[in-house]
Amino acid sequence: MRDDGGVSEADKAEKFAPGEVSGAAPLRMRLLISIAVVILGLDLATKIAVVRFIDPGKPIRIIGDVVTLNLIRNPGAAFSMATGMTWLLTLVAIGVVIGVIKIGRTLRSPWWALGLGLVLGGALGNLIDRIFRAPGPLQGHVVDFVSVGWWPVFNVADSSIVCGAVLLVVLTLFGFNPDGTRGNESDSDGSTITTDTTNTDNTDDTGTDQNTEGNS
Repeated sequence: MRDDGGVSEADKAEKFAPGEVSGAAPLRMRLLISIAVVILGLDLATKIAVVRFIDPGKPIRIIGDVVTLNLIRNPGAAFSMATGMTWLLTLVAIGVVIGVIKIGRTLRSPWWALGLGLVLGGALGNLIDRIFRAPGPLQGHVVDFVSVGWWPVFNVADSSIVCGAVLLVVLTLFGFNPDGTRGNESDSDGSTITTDTTNTDNTDDTGTDQNTEGNS
């Protein structure tokens, strides 16, 4: 079937298919990048301030001994894990950044943009430390400074990565897809469109045959 403008329903469905880049995709990408930039700026600013004003081994109490600011240099991953794998962690961080940017190019869901933006900003924050801080490029130690009770010391980037990852897991568990659809919505829509198009073609063929018989 075609509307007054001569555009068929199948053409419309193809144009706005869930996986395709549309006007929403650039908007979501800008949202993702904006969130990442805010997180990165906050992470860098807090690390610069901590390195300048806090001496190692001299924590500043915020809430008694429960919450303190304690400067440490972390060669490992978030929350001081995998401390002997700095090179590998640097390569993983680079891979995460590339992967997030690639996914973000066709993103339609604002919630996925939020989650990926948090992960990207945190990954970039710690990656900058690994590239530019001592003892050398790709081996730099990350600045951690937030200490809460028995929990390992962390920073803004670590918190952002964890929050973003948790959000992405929740979205996945509840069936929210990066393209803005939910569950098997995109598959069912595609099946419906195919069926409707087939039925339309069959109807047109039947009508043509009947007209031919009537004329003969």
